Amino acid sequence: MSTPLNDRIDYTKHYLTEEEAGSDPIALFARWMENAQAQGVHEPHAMTLATAGSLTISCRVVLLRSFDKNGFVFYSNYNSRKAMDLERDPRAALNFFWPQLEQQIRIEGKVELVSAEESDAYFATRPLESRIAAWSSDQSRAVENRQQLDERYERWKSRFAEGEVPRPLHWGGYRVRAQRMEFWQGRPGRLHDRIAFEHFADGSWARVRLQP
Repeated sequence: MSTPLNDRIDYTKHYLTEEEAGSDPIALFARWMENAQAQGVHEPHAMTLATAGSLTISCRVVLLRSFDKNGFVFYSNYNSRKAMDLERDPRAALNFFWPQLEQQIRIEGKVELVSAEESDAYFATRPLESRIAAWSSDQSRAVENRQQLDERYERWKSRFAEGEVPRPLHWGGYRVRAQRMEFWQGRPGRLHDRIAFEHFADGSWARVRLQP
C-alpha cells in the first residue's frame, strides 16, 4: 500500500505575464537566473539532464556552466553513461527547479560537442583536485570499493605533481541547442503560469501560454 503525501503549498510569490516573458526566451532565462542568484538560491545552476538510452530513459543532476543564444553548456566524461546515451540519441531535456522562487524552467533540444578549444579553456579554470579527478575516474564504471578509487586518485595526483594538468581527451563539453523552452511560475490554486517558446529554423521563436 502506498503512503499518501498530502503536504501542500499554495504558490503566491510571483506571476508571469506575456509582457514579462517577452519574445526572447534566452533573455528571459538570463533574467530568471540572475534573479535566482541575487535571491540566494542554492546551486541555481544545478539542472536535471534527461537522456534516452537503448532501453530506458535516465536522468541526473549536472551543472550549467555557460549559456548564450547558441545553447546551454555542461561538461562531462565522454565515456560516461550520459555520453553513451547522447551518442545513440543526441536529444536531451534540461530542467531547473527553484522552490524558493516557485519557478521551473524546462529546455528540450539537440546536443552537440563544444569545440576542443572551449573545453580546454573551461578545464583550465577548474580547481586542481577536479582536474585530477577527471583523469582518475572512469565515470559510470564499477569500482570495487572507495579505497580503490582514492588510491587511483593519489596515483594520478603524484603523476601531475611536477606540472600542469592537461584536459584528458575523454572529457569535455556538451551544448544543448534549445528547440523548446517553457517557463513555469507557481500560482495560487494550482492555476500556474506556463509560457512556452518554440524555435524555428530561421532563428525566430513563437510564444504560447499553456494551461496548467
